[in-house]
Amino acid sequence: MQQAPKRDTTKSNLAKRLGWMILIWLASITTLAAMSLLMKLLMKAAGFNN
Repeated sequence: MQQAPKRDTTKSNLAKRLGWMILIWLASITTLAAMSLLMKLLMKAAGFNN
């Protein structure tokens, strides 16, 4: 019985890992921006103005 030739998945795995890393980085930056905006709004509502 012949086995199918193994394909090189190294590049595929690298692309997948980089994709996840970029996705997590973007999610963290977005969360940080949202929390910063929320804190700014809360401080403005509490009367802390420049």
